[in-house]
Amino acid sequence: MGLQIYNSMTQQKEEFVTLEPGVVRMYVCGPNLYGPAHVGHAMSYVIFDTIKRYLKYRGYRVVHVQNFTDIEDRIIETAKANGTTISALADQYIARFFREMDALNVSRADYHPRATEVIPDIIRMVEGLIQKGYAYALDGDVYFRVRQFKGYGSLSRRSIEQMEAGARVEVDERKEHPMDFALWKTAKPGEPSWESPWGQGRPGWHIECSAMSMRFLGEQLDIHGGGQDVIFPHHENEVAQSEAYSGKAPFVRYWVHNALLKLREGDEKMTRHLGNFVSAQDALDKFGTDAIRLFLLSSHYRSPLSWTDEGVMAAERGAARLRVALRDMADKPAESPHDALSQQAETARSAFVVAMDDDFNTPRAVAQVFDLARLVNQARDSGASAQSLGYAQSVLKELTDVLGLPLMGRSGPSQAEPFVSLLVDVRNELRAARQWALADDIRERLTQLGVVLEDGPQGTTWRYGAE
Repeated sequence: MGLQIYNSMTQQKEEFVTLEPGVVRMYVCGPNLYGPAHVGHAMSYVIFDTIKRYLKYRGYRVVHVQNFTDIEDRIIETAKANGTTISALADQYIARFFREMDALNVSRADYHPRATEVIPDIIRMVEGLIQKGYAYALDGDVYFRVRQFKGYGSLSRRSIEQMEAGARVEVDERKEHPMDFALWKTAKPGEPSWESPWGQGRPGWHIECSAMSMRFLGEQLDIHGGGQDVIFPHHENEVAQSEAYSGKAPFVRYWVHNALLKLREGDEKMTRHLGNFVSAQDALDKFGTDAIRLFLLSSHYRSPLSWTDEGVMAAERGAARLRVALRDMADKPAESPHDALSQQAETARSAFVVAMDDDFNTPRAVAQVFDLARLVNQARDSGASAQSLGYAQSVLKELTDVLGLPLMGRSGPSQAEPFVSLLVDVRNELRAARQWALADDIRERLTQLGVVLEDGPQGTTWRYGAE
């Protein structure tokens, strides 16, 4: 059937057909730069990085834009509180964001525009919306007329009345309708501002993304990504202002939204202003890249997930098994000897593609990767030929690359060997002291990490092998 993607606009899976054959125009909402990124943000960027990697694997050229929101109420408030400028604050958190995403093996977008870099584009859009009757100016502010746009509410599947009842709206009695949203705001004393036809001011949040996506990708996109929490009002407003301005529909062919990460079941989503989050840096300090990515990709991107240390540690044990399977892999991929293991590798590759073609079903794809790793480890233990092992390993590496797993983490075989030997010596001492339970526990833990212990007359030896 080919690649099928769940479209939030239609709420069903659809065949993926791009505006231009072979090219994917993808825009992903970036972070608001008033604080550090947390693992909830990391989940979204890992997911869309994996989607991009898979699209490239399937032969598409992906033009990827991810913005930075560097002018917004919270940024202004934080900069004032810290006695700095919004530019300096943005520089600080952009640098940190790139360090953390690089560490998570999230590939950078082709373009990373800042909202403050597209002010002329924003002003042109606002002028165009006023000219077409979709917006109106009020004493230096400019608002979008939601009732003028007939499709308003299509993405979030709610009427204007439902939105008004359940949303926090900007309190301004001058507005024609309570749900009309700001495209341009009059500057307040001490705030950053730019000259415009309506006086000194700054853009509203929603218009920024429309201007940035159109600047680099044109008036229509193939994929627009982000978290489910920004479907309304942010993405709903993007649809309205973009289609009203360009006169072209749809603005986005496939809206892709990831579910949210929580600290524990039943909690609200992670948010910086509530303080209920684990920072991306803290997670990286505690766990490896492979463990974090595997944990996040072991759940479907549209399914909510709770962050737990136990879950990430289990993912690290899985990553260790993958490293074992790729141990001593040749630099040059081997050709298929067309034996049983090679056929199993090709079957795993086909099943991986089927899984990813089904709305990027990473849990099923990850399962295929682990099945192939188990076969490779078993084949090595049974004395398979170097050519057979090499081909299966090359397929395994091909698939783990699509998932963005570097498999060179701190727990890799070369780094772990001194520690494994130490644990084996400790276990021998425990056995000599008849501390059987503790000795067995060490053996079990090492087995979970892909380390096989063999007790014999000459003592205990160990090797990497199947789980």
